[in-house]
Amino acid sequence: MGTTKYKALALDLDGTLMDSNKKLSDVNKQAIWAAIDANIAVILASGRPLFGVQPVAQRLELEKRGGFILAYNGGNIWDCKAHRLVYKKEIPSNCITNICEVAKEFDVAPLTYYGDKIISEKAHDEYVIKEAFCNNAEVLQIDDIPAFVDYPVAKLLIVGEHKKLLPVKDKLLNLNGNELDIFFSEDYFLEIVPKNIRKDASIHTLLLHLGIRQSELIACGDGLNDISMIQYAGLGIAMENAYPDVKKIADYIAPSNDENGVAQVIQKFIL
Repeated sequence: MGTTKYKALALDLDGTLMDSNKKLSDVNKQAIWAAIDANIAVILASGRPLFGVQPVAQRLELEKRGGFILAYNGGNIWDCKAHRLVYKKEIPSNCITNICEVAKEFDVAPLTYYGDKIISEKAHDEYVIKEAFCNNAEVLQIDDIPAFVDYPVAKLLIVGEHKKLLPVKDKLLNLNGNELDIFFSEDYFLEIVPKNIRKDASIHTLLLHLGIRQSELIACGDGLNDISMIQYAGLGIAMENAYPDVKKIADYIAPSNDENGVAQVIQKFIL
């Protein structure tokens, strides 16, 4: 049996809580319910847009049971039970034109979100379709993203082959590095968010709101954008299927996302 010293559990979705078919298993669901019953604050911490995380939160009944969504890598924090945003931060509008122009220069696809849809200047790009699949979202072809977005944007994603994205990252850091954080969540997904928006920073904001200490947090992840929260947590856990760089910094390696690794973490360290 595990210890009860932990009070919060932050879970990445894709590659961590969800299996390789993007499904939530009953085993993981029941384990999360048991954690909530043990007064653990459950935080779904994802790079996905808010609308891409909410169906998972609904299957976990977080509106009734309580829990939080940390979306856009931390650009939004949503209280499921209170049904309200606790925190939000947007990309400065002056940066959006630069981002899309640089993407065009290197022939890669920029995308962002509009309601519950994805918008892109390259709607049929294979990597845009991959992001749409992750979020079960429709893609709208938009000729000019900067002209279209007259609303707050929490995140842009530039997608493509890794070697084509590397010079994009360098150029955007030179242009807007003071206003933006730019990093890979996958080799083919270059995430662009407001400065100081990372999973660890936003979880820190939420923990302060909840009166929970850093040492009382367990964080589980597999992707490059999970490194910050795994390092931040009192107990940082990488899945067996995680990137090597993620495993390197973890306190513990859990079974893979296809072996209900999250449920095994809950059983070992919480229940």
